[in-house]
Amino acid sequence: MKIVYIITRADAVGGASIHVRDMARAMRERGHEATVLVGGRGPVTDQLEAAGVPFESLRWLRRQVNPLRDALAVVEIMRVLRRLQPDLVSTHTAKAGSVGRAATRLLGLPVIYTPHGWPAGERMGRKARAVFALVERIMARWCDAIICVCDYERRLALDKGIAGGEKLFVVRNGVRDVSTDFRCTPEQAPVRICSVGRFDDPKDQRTLLEALATLRDLDWSLDLVGDGPRQEEMRSLARALGLGERVRFCGYLADPSGLLAQAQVFALSSRSEAFPRSILEAMRAGLPVVATDVGGVGEAVTPEVTGLLAPAGDAPALALALRRLVESAPLRRSMGDAARAAYEHSFRFETMADLTMQVYATVQSRTARLRPPA
Repeated sequence: MKIVYIITRADAVGGASIHVRDMARAMRERGHEATVLVGGRGPVTDQLEAAGVPFESLRWLRRQVNPLRDALAVVEIMRVLRRLQPDLVSTHTAKAGSVGRAATRLLGLPVIYTPHGWPAGERMGRKARAVFALVERIMARWCDAIICVCDYERRLALDKGIAGGEKLFVVRNGVRDVSTDFRCTPEQAPVRICSVGRFDDPKDQRTLLEALATLRDLDWSLDLVGDGPRQEEMRSLARALGLGERVRFCGYLADPSGLLAQAQVFALSSRSEAFPRSILEAMRAGLPVVATDVGGVGEAVTPEVTGLLAPAGDAPALALALRRLVESAPLRRSMGDAARAAYEHSFRFETMADLTMQVYATVQSRTARLRPPA
């Protein structure tokens, strides 16, 4: 099978671009042809190159909405697809999903869309959500299947009337396993807390720092992994809260597994999520998780079993959950063991790849039935 993946931006590595990289590599390992189309060049194309995944950098595909540039992106994608002649196109994130589906509709190619977090969800204001919901309803007619990375995404699509249930497939994210050298020892003290996420509004590191500022009586340190536009603001906030000596800003790490192995607790204080792979990487390491109950987080973290959940933006509730784990080595150990077991059962990369291939096969079968005889 020839598969073309389309992702919007090359300048910032995130869960969606890592997903595309790993899926394209996995398809090639299984004997298929896979090529990635991506807007521009940057860290994402560097990672694709390192993974041995063929890619083509697109001139006109960018994140910002611009009618003229977006029309040029559609034409550019059509030109590349005509040359590559794929059997299936897989588009990822809202912008690539829109222009990619427009191009494939004009060419009559089978196409799948994976939003990685609906723009019609909680991350936007009310008016913006209404506009994006309308756009997504229109665009859903232009694709053969939509892969939701969690049940939450599927429910949201149904609630917003974006698509019918027959078009919506749930394939939860998964991550590749690591060697036992990258397993943590959560019962150790003092407690190192690790959080992985881009410094931008949805990840809301502010709430995490404000929560930890109330736990100065406990012995802990915090590693913040990531980069982004809010990084310097969070540095200033850490100093203002008197946490300068306890918080380490580690920058972006292509592979945080080494740092996770040194931690005892994983924390994520996002205001909006789809199904964050950072939590799965933490569970893979055997870390108990403290996270905000947004998007599909509750489908990964079982409260009181693999971790603890708090409402988004609620620093006192997050602080209470963190206190429980920092104070109790046995609780960290039991939740960490349960988190590792949950990863092994449900969130391995191979499981995600197998289920994705089933969706590909379903789409191919459907489109073959609809294709007129030669």
